[in-house]
Amino acid sequence: MKSKMIWANFAVENLDRTTEFYTNLGFRSNGKSNELTSFFFSDTNFVIHFFLKDILEKNTNVLFSKNENLNEIIFTLSAGTKEEIDEWAENVKNEGGKIESEPKEFGDNYYGFTFSDPDGHKFNVFMM
Repeated sequence: MKSKMIWANFAVENLDRTTEFYTNLGFRSNGKSNELTSFFFSDTNFVIHFFLKDILEKNTNVLFSKNENLNEIIFTLSAGTKEEIDEWAENVKNEGGKIESEPKEFGDNYYGFTFSDPDGHKFNVFMM
């Protein structure tokens, strides 16, 4: 078996809030409907769809938890410099995201931070 593409689907409560958050962070839209908003997350056009929670649950027969302490996956976004990472962190705060861990050095030549979007989806931003 061979897959032609891969993308991610997240459940969200408010499409307008999600659209504004990711647009203001500089991600390029992949479209919006009354059921989802979608963004490209890299130069390779990796897509994340943000579906309204009830639509995604109905279409997949999977229940999605609202518990902000749980997470099945953390996507990592790469950055080129410490200054770029610090700018990311400031923009995330300004747009209503939650900083889970402040920017810091770790490991050998690593620098980064972790944040949650308004629906609790977690991302790392780091450089190595």
